[in-house]
Amino acid sequence: MDDYSLDEFRRRWQEELAQAQAPKKRRRPEAAERRARRPETGFPLGEKWLPATLVFYLLSNSRERELQVMNLNSYCCKLGHVSTFQPITDSNCPDSNPLPIPEDEGENEMNDVPFFDIQLPYELAINIFQYLDRKELGRCAQVSKTWKVIAEDEVLWYRLCQQEGHLPDSSISDYSCWKLIFQECRAKEHMLRTNWKNRKGAVSELEHVPDAVLCDVHSHDGVVIAGYTSGDVRVWDTRTWDYVAPFLESEDEEDEPGMQPNVSFVRINSSLAVAAYEDGFLNIWDLRTGKYPVHRFEHDARIQALALSQDDATVATASAFDVVMLSPNEEGYWQIAAEFEVPKLVQYLEIVPETRRYPVAVAAAGDLMYLLKAEDSARTLLYAHGPPVTCLDVSANQVAFGVQGLGWVYEGSKILVYSLEAGRRLLKLGNVLRDFTCVNLSDSPPNLMVSGNMDGRVRIHDLRSGNIALSLSAHQLRVSAVQMDDWKIVSGGEEGLVSVWDYRMNQKLWEVYSGHPVQHISFSSHSLITANVPYQTVMRNADLDSFTTHRRHRGLIRAYEFAVDQLAFQSPLPVCRSSCDAMATHYYDLALAFPYNHV
Repeated sequence: MDDYSLDEFRRRWQEELAQAQAPKKRRRPEAAERRARRPETGFPLGEKWLPATLVFYLLSNSRERELQVMNLNSYCCKLGHVSTFQPITDSNCPDSNPLPIPEDEGENEMNDVPFFDIQLPYELAINIFQYLDRKELGRCAQVSKTWKVIAEDEVLWYRLCQQEGHLPDSSISDYSCWKLIFQECRAKEHMLRTNWKNRKGAVSELEHVPDAVLCDVHSHDGVVIAGYTSGDVRVWDTRTWDYVAPFLESEDEEDEPGMQPNVSFVRINSSLAVAAYEDGFLNIWDLRTGKYPVHRFEHDARIQALALSQDDATVATASAFDVVMLSPNEEGYWQIAAEFEVPKLVQYLEIVPETRRYPVAVAAAGDLMYLLKAEDSARTLLYAHGPPVTCLDVSANQVAFGVQGLGWVYEGSKILVYSLEAGRRLLKLGNVLRDFTCVNLSDSPPNLMVSGNMDGRVRIHDLRSGNIALSLSAHQLRVSAVQMDDWKIVSGGEEGLVSVWDYRMNQKLWEVYSGHPVQHISFSSHSLITANVPYQTVMRNADLDSFTTHRRHRGLIRAYEFAVDQLAFQSPLPVCRSSCDAMATHYYDLALAFPYNHV
C-alpha cells in the first residue's frame, strides 16, 4: 500500500514539473479580463441593455445570435462597459461547456457595431416593439437603419401618446408624425407643471351678480355655474375668455326681479344645468338648446340634497323623506325614473358614474347608507346603526364615506370604503380624533384617496394597504374641499385659504386667501377654479355700505389659467385679468399674492 502511494506521488510530481517547464501561451490581458467578467450561463440580465437584448433575441436566428453577441461583447468592452450578453443555446446549459469566444479581434468596421438583420415580418416586429417605452425605443433606433424604421413607426408612438394620456380622443390618422406630437405633448406637460409650481399664469374673478350673495357653485370641464340669493343662476365658460356669461332664466312668470327664492344647490355637466330653490322647485336646463328650462319639478318641502350624473342625463333630489330620480325617456321627455322613501332626512346624495341605462344613487341619512337602484326601485342598506355620516363620495365601483368618532383614542373618526357590486365593506381607514369633513375618491389616482378633517389636516390614504400614506397640516380650521392628482393636492379651508401642495416633496407651493370658506375646488392640468361662499346669505344694504364692504360679503369665484401661451390677453374684459407674476414675498405676505389689475 505504501509503495503504491509513493509511485502515485512521483507520477503527479513529474506531471507538475512538466507543466511548469512547458512554454506558456501569451494572451492579451484584455481578453483575460473580458473572460473573467463574463458570466458562465444564463439569459442576458443586463439592466441597461435588457429590453434591446430581448428584442434582439426574438428577431434573430440562433446562429446569428451567437456570432453577433460575440461582436457586441467585444464592442462593449472597448467602450468600457461590462457586457452581460449571452446567447441562449444548448451549449450554455448548466451541464454543458460555455460557448467558445474567438481570440482574434480583427473584426471589420461593420461587425464592430451591434448590427442585426431582421428575420421576422414587419408586423411581427411592431408587435414586439410595442412593449418598449420611449427610452427603449430611442435606444433601438440607434442600432441600425432597419431598427430605426421600426422604432419610429407611427403605431408605436400613437400608442405611447394614448398610454400617457395625451390626445385621448384622437385617431392615428389625425397627425402624420406622432413622435413629434409626443415630444410636443411632453414639453407642454412640463411647462404646465412648472407654471403650477411657480404660480405663473393668469387669474380672473368671475363677474358677480349685483345686489346678491353667492349661494352655491359647481363646475365641470371649465364650465362654471353659480346660484345667488336673488334667485339668479349664471353660467361661465372659462375655456373661452371672450364668452359672455348668460343668465339661465326661469319660465315662471309670477317671479318678479328680486322676488325669487334663494338658490339652494346648483349642478352642471357637459350638457345639463340644474338648480334647486328654497321653495322646493327644481329647474333643469339643456345648455345646447337655450337659456330656458326644459323641465321644472316641484317638491312639497325644501330640497335637502341634489345630485347630477357627470356622464348622462340623470338628476336625483332628496326632499323630506323622499328621494326622486329624474331622467328623459326615449322621446326626450323628462319623467320620474324611480322614487324611494327613507326613514331619515338625507344629508348627502351622489349618483354612481358609468351605470349605463339604469341610474344608481347613494344616499346618506344620518347613520344609514342606502344604495338606490332605479332599475327595480330597489333600496339596499349598506351601512346602519353606527356613527352618523359626515362626508360622501363615489366612484364607478366603490363608495367612501366618513363617520363620526366617539371621542376616544381607539374609537375615532374613520372612513369606510364599500364595494358597490358586493355591498360589503372593503376597508376601514383613518381612526383620528376629529371628524372627516370631505373625501375625494372619484378624482384621485388609482389606489389612492384624499380626505380633509376638522383638525385642518389633509391625508392621503393608500387603498391597497389601508394606511395613511401622507398627512399634511394644511389649514388652521377645518378642510372644506380637497382634490389631488398624480403629484399635487389643492385644498380649501374654512378660513378662506386655498393651498397647493407637491405631496411627493411634502412641500407647500403657494396659497391664496379670500375671506370666505372655500366650498368648491376643481382643477385640470391647465386650470383651477375656486369658489368662496359665505355662510351668511343675508344681503347687506348696498345704499348704506360702500362698494368695498359690499364686495367683502358677497362671495368670490376665481378662475386660474396656467397655459399662458394659449391665453387671449386681448379679451373684452382685460380688467378681470390679473398677472400672477408676483415677487418672492408672496409666499409670506398673502396681501401681495395678487397685484393690481391691468387697466
